[in-house]
Amino acid sequence: MSVETNSEKDSQDGDGKVSRVIRIGTRKSQLARIQTDSVAEKLKELYPDVLLEIVAMSTTGDKILDTALSKIGEKSLFTKELENALERNEVDLVVHSLKDLPTILPAGFTIGAVLKRENPKDAVVLHPKNAGKSLDLLPNKSVIGTSSLRRAAQLKKRFPHLEFKDIRGNLNTRLKKLDEYNDFSAIILAAAGLQRMGWESRIGQVLGPEDCMYAVGQGALAVEVRARDQDILEMVSVLHDPDTVLRCIAERAFLRHLEGGCSVPVAVHTEVKSSQLYLTGAVYSLDGSDSLKDTMQTSIVSDNQEQEQEQVDEKVQRVGITALKVSGAAQDAAEKLGVDLANLLLSKGAKEILTVARQLNDAR
Repeated sequence: MSVETNSEKDSQDGDGKVSRVIRIGTRKSQLARIQTDSVAEKLKELYPDVLLEIVAMSTTGDKILDTALSKIGEKSLFTKELENALERNEVDLVVHSLKDLPTILPAGFTIGAVLKRENPKDAVVLHPKNAGKSLDLLPNKSVIGTSSLRRAAQLKKRFPHLEFKDIRGNLNTRLKKLDEYNDFSAIILAAAGLQRMGWESRIGQVLGPEDCMYAVGQGALAVEVRARDQDILEMVSVLHDPDTVLRCIAERAFLRHLEGGCSVPVAVHTEVKSSQLYLTGAVYSLDGSDSLKDTMQTSIVSDNQEQEQEQVDEKVQRVGITALKVSGAAQDAAEKLGVDLANLLLSKGAKEILTVARQLNDAR
């Protein structure tokens, strides 16, 4: 593990008053640093007396760049080193992309905040020679780069004239591979990451749910903490966005109950409308030819007074999330929605589709 820090080392201000230093762990990539800095800025606004130190480190997923993520078979590719630092008290909290976090966290950790979600959809970034086109207008046999089984399965079915190949690396690396070589006609990336990097101009097409539903937790940032650190948990809990929390609890419960992960194609779409939470979930074969998809909804509590009066038990984790400032009844309803939708798809044969997908992926 390689680590670099940028911090205000002296924790005393001009009056000699000692301020608390909070250390925030992050991956080293430019996108991870941008995401972590955005969380640090929010905390600094809320707690101006706290000194924040950012500790950047490389993870296994950052180092293994020649193998598809789904083939590595490690559930915590981008999180293990960060969680090790958290366990050793080297950092006090860690900022992740929520979609990188497994639905079952190691003992002693919890997600203390899920921030307001940015656009969770996938985006098409075109090779400069294809500027102005969309996927359906690309020539036959055009090669599309994606390291995601979920994206490939949906897009193979939707755009059978295209071919799909793995592409690895951080956002900068993948864009360089696209632009400087002629291996790919386009690549598929998360719209939120491109927006956070300030690269909206590279988005040639945003994929709606009819083309490609997104990954569980995509577009949301999560703050992971030690579950026993009540003061840190309380501090970060103000960052929770209630609608995002409920959507992501439902999505994560759906994925966990299916026993899915990055080695199988599972996709979701959620929205909150008029105190109703809607969850669409789907499972796919690797080539997208076989799939199951359905939608369910549930009522969620939206009465602010009721939320304020309700004591949310900080020891209760729902799919790895502790949301102190969000109605417990609404969280329970969201979790049940995810489990119920998973059971519905399982009753229709989802387990068989996912088992075959897993076996074929392992054999690739």
